[in-house]
Amino acid sequence: MSEQESHSSFIKTPQQLIVVVLLAFLVPIIGIVLLINLVLNKPSADPGALAPEAVAARLQPVGRVEFGAAGGAAAGPRSGEEIVKSVCAACHQTGVANAPKIGDKAAWAPRIKSGMNALVADAIKGIRAMPPRGGAADLSDDEMARAVVYMANRSGGNLKEPAAPKAPAAKGK
Repeated sequence: MSEQESHSSFIKTPQQLIVVVLLAFLVPIIGIVLLINLVLNKPSADPGALAPEAVAARLQPVGRVEFGAAGGAAAGPRSGEEIVKSVCAACHQTGVANAPKIGDKAAWAPRIKSGMNALVADAIKGIRAMPPRGGAADLSDDEMARAVVYMANRSGGNLKEPAAPKAPAAKGK
């Protein structure tokens, strides 16, 4: 072997040489043009950005807090199914914190055996990890009873739903 090894280039053909020479001129020229545009052009704001409508749109609150009854809530007492779906199902559908699952006859049998009054009393005052009224303080005792009956009957019970409260009679002249 000789003391000097042959030097090889990545340019092998005349076409590659032409491309490299052109790029050697074009890349710096394009870079210079872009740099000049960056320096000479002044940033400008949207002329409509300060219009009162645009300012008001940017200043809209992210959310709102409303107190009172929900807008879509129906007037009057709710059914046991409605209450279970909106309040109780969060724990009793999945068994969170050892809550008896709806439909689990083995878990509900001893509770149903204790009677409806005991079940409703536990639901109203809360038991173990369950908060009073299942965390929905706006539920009446009758609504709690309907929810308990709904869950117990879906889990092997045969409890009778309490009668709906009677509306006050209209006063005549």
